[in-house]
Amino acid sequence: MHKPVKYAEKALTYAAGAAWTVFDKLNQIRQNPGFTPAWSEKPLLKSWEKAKPPLGWPRDTDSLCPRCVPEIRQQILDGKTPLEVLYNQRPGEIKAQVIERDGKILMVKDCPIHGHFEDVMAVDTAFFKHLEDVFPGRDIRAHNDETLHRHGSSTITHGRGSVLTIDLTNRCNMMCDPCFMDANQVGFVHELTWEDIKTLLDNAITIKPKRQMSVQFSGGEPTLSPFFLDAVRYAREVGYTSVQAATNGIEFAKSPEFCRQAAEAGLRYAYLQFDGIGNAANSHRKIGNLFDVKLRAIENLYANGVDIIPVITIVNGINNEQVGRIVQFALDNPKKIPFLSFQPVSFTGRDEEVTDERRAAQRYTLSHLAHDVKNQTGLGEPARDWFPISFISTFSDWSDLVHGPQYGWGQLSCGCHPNCGVGMAVMVDKETGEKVPVTAFINADRLAKDVARINDAARGKWLSIFGMALAAARNYDPFQAPTHFKLADWYKKLDKTFGATGKSYGNVGKTRSRADIDQRRNDRWNFLFIAGMWFQDLFNYDFRRTEQCIIPYATQEGEISFCAYNTGVGWRNIIEKMHMTATLTKWYEEHGKHEIFAGGKHVPLNSKDHNLVLREEIITNEVQHDLDRLGIAKTAREEKIRARDAKLKAEENARMMKLYRQHVLKEEAGPDLVQIGGIQPASKSEEREEVGSFGD
Repeated sequence: MHKPVKYAEKALTYAAGAAWTVFDKLNQIRQNPGFTPAWSEKPLLKSWEKAKPPLGWPRDTDSLCPRCVPEIRQQILDGKTPLEVLYNQRPGEIKAQVIERDGKILMVKDCPIHGHFEDVMAVDTAFFKHLEDVFPGRDIRAHNDETLHRHGSSTITHGRGSVLTIDLTNRCNMMCDPCFMDANQVGFVHELTWEDIKTLLDNAITIKPKRQMSVQFSGGEPTLSPFFLDAVRYAREVGYTSVQAATNGIEFAKSPEFCRQAAEAGLRYAYLQFDGIGNAANSHRKIGNLFDVKLRAIENLYANGVDIIPVITIVNGINNEQVGRIVQFALDNPKKIPFLSFQPVSFTGRDEEVTDERRAAQRYTLSHLAHDVKNQTGLGEPARDWFPISFISTFSDWSDLVHGPQYGWGQLSCGCHPNCGVGMAVMVDKETGEKVPVTAFINADRLAKDVARINDAARGKWLSIFGMALAAARNYDPFQAPTHFKLADWYKKLDKTFGATGKSYGNVGKTRSRADIDQRRNDRWNFLFIAGMWFQDLFNYDFRRTEQCIIPYATQEGEISFCAYNTGVGWRNIIEKMHMTATLTKWYEEHGKHEIFAGGKHVPLNSKDHNLVLREEIITNEVQHDLDRLGIAKTAREEKIRARDAKLKAEENARMMKLYRQHVLKEEAGPDLVQIGGIQPASKSEEREEVGSFGD
């Protein structure tokens, strides 16, 4: 039985629907042109002016050969090929096709030198089609960016991005597989100076459109940089309202005081590496008590005003069984977990030379994620409740319209390719624990179309707000919403997100206080966003995605797409070598070795206590064994050891065969046979080395 207020709200939605019909017809008469805001030198785009890359299937695109690119990159690193080829030519580029086969979406491509490659992009064609159908189009073209966006075919061409990533150091206190940057293994240190950091932050705000872009300090482990707190503080000073750290949480777990200092400097979010529930589920990271570390980090950070976003690298056969457990953990702790970021594995860094067998077994796509959430938690329909994260751009456009031409920053706009990132929003009642996918009670498709029509009319602030109020009401179903959720709560969520009316829900600017933090947290409803961000690798690389990247890396050689930097041509390897701080040996001589937790080592913690809700039934006490049963290696390290063992065994078999031919079959010794005295022990250089022994 529904509460009486639900029936009253249902009547309001009918009235809003009727009023919308009149409003919309009048609003389309003599539409206003889009204005040029202070944060851009180009006018706001109408919905029909937003360009789209080729979508659907079959379609052609530009990709890379997984074998040519590492060879070319090594030639550049060795000084045999000039860096300019990346600016002026298209080395390693080949054509690719996106096709459907056996109910899956595949990328297939052929290199004239290295042959055929193919990989899975989705295991659900309806899901894939839905994402592309609701994609609203690209952001304003980037401009005033000639000095920072200049990377040949890897150049970002659209938008300002949403998260500027700055690697403060390539040093890390862990030794993980997988790892984008092959941290601790490249033989040198690349660490930004204070002047480097300031320059990168200053440069970033010169590009137009000047969006309210988040800054994420990363690494390596960013907290190892001596300038971490200064970097956070300076980012807030120059205007970024969302300063983040991509962290394994070790330093935050060890020291509540460090958390306090980070919060006072202006750290708003900790993107916390988080691979599963229980120490066993995190054991592939090779730290004995890593889950205890995560829980302490969450407690210490939250207590000091920093919000936590667990970031889960999902590898099929390693931790895909953890998806539902992690979602349940977030649902059980709605006051402390507002967001989940799942990142399907990208075979790059340590994993770039992955075998076809392991790649096929471990490949995990966004469609896998949507289905795992449904199958493991019962939440959401993949083709109804999941949307590309660029879907929010229509609402960002509305916010830009409402704030007017004099506003200093544009609204955060996640205008990436629909194949890049997805999300499902779940409204969670912090008091009762009730949860409902937002798109179960909001007609999101129709709402976005309504808002686009409001944007295209380009009226003034209050008329645009009135239109949104009507659209939000007519697309709201109170009977499908959570029991205690009201239309007023829906309006409040929209206003809190986009700041349309000017009402304060807690300041997020540079003067933000603890009172502001508590005010924003004092909201009965947690808008839990379950996101999936799928970074490319050489096997599924698509330059149409790179062109509209929303996660640019700020480097000494300009701002580069996340995928072009970490995968693709691999600008990271080149730029870090160009701007190397010191060789590892030299660094250790001057600074000493930093502590590395690996090989099952425990992180020392003052306490394991926490106040998080942790159901006994979701704690994992045993590692996932899928790949063991298939006899497939789990990591690049294991793969290399197996390959070396196989090589040694083959060599030994060849020796024994030669001896058999010579002494049993009595064949005469020749160049392919050995004398019995010629068999010698392997030299030290031939003995099996310990792969990745640094830090273990």
